Amino acid sequence: MIPAYHGGCNRGVAPALLGPAGTSDLPDWFPEPVRGASAVVVLVVDGLGWLQLQDHGVHAPTMGGFAGGPITTVAPSTTATALTSITTGLTPAEHGIVGYRVDLGGEVVNMLRWTSAKGDARRRHVPSEVQPFPSFLGQPVPVVSKVELSESAFTQAHLAGAKYYGWRTPSNIAVEVAARVAAGAPLVYAYYDGIDKTAHERGFGPFYDAELRAVDRLVEELLAAVPEDVAVVVTADHGQVMVGDRVITPDRSVLALTRMQSGEGRFRWLHARGGAAGDLCAAATACHGDVAWVVSREQALDEGWFGRNASTSIVRRYGDVALVAREPVSFDDPADSGPFQLIGRHGSLTEAEMLVPLIAARGQSGPSS
Repeated sequence: MIPAYHGGCNRGVAPALLGPAGTSDLPDWFPEPVRGASAVVVLVVDGLGWLQLQDHGVHAPTMGGFAGGPITTVAPSTTATALTSITTGLTPAEHGIVGYRVDLGGEVVNMLRWTSAKGDARRRHVPSEVQPFPSFLGQPVPVVSKVELSESAFTQAHLAGAKYYGWRTPSNIAVEVAARVAAGAPLVYAYYDGIDKTAHERGFGPFYDAELRAVDRLVEELLAAVPEDVAVVVTADHGQVMVGDRVITPDRSVLALTRMQSGEGRFRWLHARGGAAGDLCAAATACHGDVAWVVSREQALDEGWFGRNASTSIVRRYGDVALVAREPVSFDDPADSGPFQLIGRHGSLTEAEMLVPLIAARGQSGPSS
């Protein structure tokens, strides 16, 4: 599923809401409750895919009553890339945060932690230089997100220019959002990451369902906290698939042609040894084409996977060959590890990962004064 960059895609949400006509002239893929709203609260629920919301909808009755439907996220369907597109309104080819782990001049940097094998990378790769575009079209939109993230390098990279209001517990979110609306903000951006964390560590099951119920209560609290002429919008950065222990080590013939890897398990970039890009693509196709889309960098760029008109410096951030899982598997890279095995994963171009909600309802606290 190629992102619908010029239609219903999460990268288009902020530009539409911040356009000169505001909420009076929105694209037809926007839910009806947003049209004509005096203000809009956008809640990004990290990891809440559209298909998972449908499958587990019994646990989310409040969101089940919202108007709207699915839109696409960007490619790869991963947090660092998608959140940057949501906040800047740009495609990955334009903003340059092109994956979870990105080749920056030969050093593979984790974009969420801003670290590499050399440690903290902020001085070697200044966030404002890696991603120089302001958030929210340069408008000072209030951001309600975890206080622990307020000073992170990734926050500097994807939320430059925003006014940050940190929350310490989820119960703070609706209170802080209501205060920003009452202060006159036409757009408030809120972020919550519990679904993503739960799916990564626990997969789909009772823990996921419990977390979805908690998110639905959060949405209910947001509706109760803002006036009737304010729209509450729920969207996400990506969905999830269950991978479990289905982790594939690339074949020895593939690794022999690979000098390093970047990306992540379901969108693994292979960086070829000198002059071996063609052979690497052929070997990867022969060995792994049964479970993955195997594409060259040139094919992915030509087909518009990441948007159009990437600069030369951004093109260099991609690998030579991509292993993009179409089955519920992940491709291993020993340099890409964490404290526990991820059960739920994302990054690829399947519907489960690419489709996210864009749903909305009006507030319930009575008319604004």
